[in-house]
Amino acid sequence: MSDREYPLITGVNGTLMARAATAAEPPSETADVFAREQADLAAVVPSGIAPVGTVLPDAELLDVNGAATTLSAVAGGTSVLVFYRGAWCPYCNIALSVYQAHLLPALAERGIPLIAISPQKPDGSLTMQQKHDLAFTVASDPGNVLAGRLGILTGPSPEARAVRWIDVHPGYSTRAEPRQVIEALDDLPG
Repeated sequence: MSDREYPLITGVNGTLMARAATAAEPPSETADVFAREQADLAAVVPSGIAPVGTVLPDAELLDVNGAATTLSAVAGGTSVLVFYRGAWCPYCNIALSVYQAHLLPALAERGIPLIAISPQKPDGSLTMQQKHDLAFTVASDPGNVLAGRLGILTGPSPEARAVRWIDVHPGYSTRAEPRQVIEALDDLPG
């Protein structure tokens, strides 16, 4: 499994470009690619997903500080595992905030831990935990090993992978102008 595969539980494939609030929306063709991809993911449940009640084998994880841990160490017995794509995913941010406010209290009453797991590096997990003041365990699943065992990985569609452009500026205060992005997209073959 590669870092280009994401847990199925989450939504649409994100872009790699941060936009300022005043920036123009992405070209409709690009937005359409991601909308089609999201619709395709919603329409089909992949085969191979572990059935309810599956006892998971132990798995190596990393805590938010990068220390090695295991699924059994963070989850114990019965627990709720939530797989998310990463701190960069707006849908994941919303979901984990909602779980913090509404799911965690109900689980705590039952003595059941909530654990959020993503393939991102530990510093991303720490960012997620701190940004949302999460009171539950957040861990990294390097290489999506655990998510792969559960059969919940999907990769971006070939159409989404074809949306590419690299723009490098040595000065951190310089960013690509919207016009440059549009021109780069217009210059892509096919």
